[in-house]
Parts: sequence; C-alpha cells; structure tokens
Amino acid sequence: MHAQPGAGPGDGTDPATGDPTADDGPVPGGAPGAPRLQSLMLSFLGNYVLRRDIAVFSGSFIDVFGRLGVGEHALRSTLTRMVNRGLLARHRNGRRMYFGLTELSVRVLEDGERRVWAHGAVNTTWDGRWTILTFSLPDSWQRVRHDLRSRLVWAGFGPLGNGIWIAPAQVDAAALVDGLGIDDRIKVFSGVSEAPTDIGAMLRDAYDLDELAARYKVFLDRWDQPSPMPEAPDDLA
Repeated sequence: MHAQPGAGPGDGTDPATGDPTADDGPVPGGAPGAPRLQSLMLSFLGNYVLRRDIAVFSGSFIDVFGRLGVGEHALRSTLTRMVNRGLLARHRNGRRMYFGLTELSVRVLEDGERRVWAHGAVNTTWDGRWTILTFSLPDSWQRVRHDLRSRLVWAGFGPLGNGIWIAPAQVDAAALVDGLGIDDRIKVFSGVSEAPTDIGAMLRDAYDLDELAARYKVFLDRWDQPSPMPEAPDDLA
C-alpha cells in the first residue's frame, strides 16, 4: 500500500496546468480547508454538466453559488478567468450568456474523475517501479520551467534536486510535457530502487509529507462529518 504524494485537498492547484497559484481565492467566509471557487466550479461542472452536452445560463451559476455566499462579481470574474484559461466556452443566445465545457475542461474533469474514483489517494497495486525525470533548461526559460514544475507536481512528482524528479508510479511523461517544446531537454527513466537506497528518506526529501498530512487533516476535520454545512440553505448548496 502506498500513498500517492502530490496535490492535496484544498491546495488550490489548477488541474489544467498544475499551477498552485492559478486558482481563485477561497469561497467567501469559507472555513479552513474549504474548497476554492474554481475548484468548486469544476466540481459543479463535473457533477452536473460533464457528458450532458449542455451549456449553463450565467444566471443559474449566480443563483447556485449565491447560496454559498459567493457574490455575483466574484462569480463572473471566475467564469471569465476560466474562459481565458480555455476551461469554459461562452455561448450567446440573444441577451443571455451560457457557458459550456471545452475539450480541455473535459480532459481535466475526466482526469479528476479517474483520480478520485478509480485511483484514490492510496495506490494499493504499486509494483515498486518509479518514474524518474530529469531536465535542464536555460535560466531565461522561467515561464517554461514554472509550467513544467507545476505539471510535475500535479502528476505526483517530487524534486530530489538538480533537476531530478521522481514519482512512485508509471507516468506518461510524453503527455505530461506535451506542448511545452522541451522534448529534447528532458530524459525519462523507469525502474525499481536498489539497496542501499533508503526509500523513506528519499520520500521525505522529495515531498513535504508533514505539510501534506496537515492539509488532509484540515480537510477531513472540516468535511468528514454527517452535516458539514449545517448553515447551507438547501441540499444543492
């Protein structure tokens, strides 16, 4: 049994890019561990829009998220950001504006669905194989470096230093770096560790396990209870 390090609950990571700084702020008035607005929006879209080939009226978003205390301005700003990131597509019908999923958001939601329902937080079938990725990028490629590191974190990699990243799983690295234009600047290997490697020490070097565990605890303390939102006005909220 092996816990899968990586993005934890409530960390604000943008699943489209893996960028932990790209998400909107927490829901207004939310308790520690509460989901952030874009994450909440993606959950709503995954539950009610994915695979239904529909677009949602902007007023419906305002109504639903207003029940959670989200103001209209914050909601519209989030919709606009998600359009700009390619996560939503606008559709106008007269004076009414609708928002639907894009190819990117469908991939993001299906990936999240697999992570939550197919894989889970614990990998019980790990065969002991690791994926090791190394890269060397010019100092001037700061944006590319940031995007690559963000994707690596989202995919469950941790840094060992000097451009070496490890993940306790088989990872499709070609898909991971697709579109970054760095295929000739990375090297990828997979295999098992050998003695005298201290696996526990290596994991502690690559991942901040204490901080990750603390985030999970905050999340569970907030949501793992019979009525996590007693103040909610209805079941939908």
